[in-house]
Amino acid sequence: MLVCMTAALTIAFVPGVSPAKWARVWRERFPSVELLLRPIGANEVDDALAGEVDMVFARVPVSDAHNAIPLWTETAVVAMRKDSPLADLAEVDLTDAEVHVIDAGPVPADIDATLDLVEANVGVAVLPQSLFRAASRKDLVGRPLVGAPGTQIVLAWRDEDASDTTEEFIGVVRGRTANSSRNQADQPGGADRDAEDGSRPSGGGDGSRSSTGGGGGGGKAKPANGKTVAKRSATKGTGAKSGGGKNSSGRGRTQRGMKGKPKRGSKGNR
Repeated sequence: MLVCMTAALTIAFVPGVSPAKWARVWRERFPSVELLLRPIGANEVDDALAGEVDMVFARVPVSDAHNAIPLWTETAVVAMRKDSPLADLAEVDLTDAEVHVIDAGPVPADIDATLDLVEANVGVAVLPQSLFRAASRKDLVGRPLVGAPGTQIVLAWRDEDASDTTEEFIGVVRGRTANSSRNQADQPGGADRDAEDGSRPSGGGDGSRSSTGGGGGGGKAKPANGKTVAKRSATKGTGAKSGGGKNSSGRGRTQRGMKGKPKRGSKGNR
């Protein structure tokens, strides 16, 4: 049972990430708590969290000042013209290919401009498969890049924005059912992204595992930006402090939220 749930929750997301399936689950499970979705630019994560946004689906790297839960790893693809000789390959090794690389990725600064150059037959470019598909360039194809680590998607938030509501959203993203306890191990929220986006779950062998302890227990996760976060509760124990340290109880953040901190959701509801 929820304690201290707020009236609204604002979630932002960067290009290439669709929160639709989690929004659907949230609205079915918590119809009284409004979920507001806001698309933002790839470089607007910090500004969004400093403003009206509670949590952001972001692409690594994100600031070490934020909490971040690793979700899944996107596949890197080489974008090329359909008539390129490389288009006949199942995957591309650019170290062996005699082709001009316009942008080696992982994410071009200006995706549209980069793909314009690819369409003009200037060369090829590397970018996440989700962004390539979102661009919908009918004259281009994307082939997986050999040996690429891919890009990691995380759910990020600030310490001061944590609440029972944000923790429940984390549970939805990680696949926690309505009847399961927060103390039960969560499942990674991006497990089905292979089918949707051609991505690999973050528990793969590329060093981006979301837990060091498999599916059980309260293991720690370390995203690519170096910020260590708790896998099971996705919150840090920030209850009563002793000697400058943080209480390590799994419910510390909820306890803090019940000690006078304004109920949160959308930041405009303070």
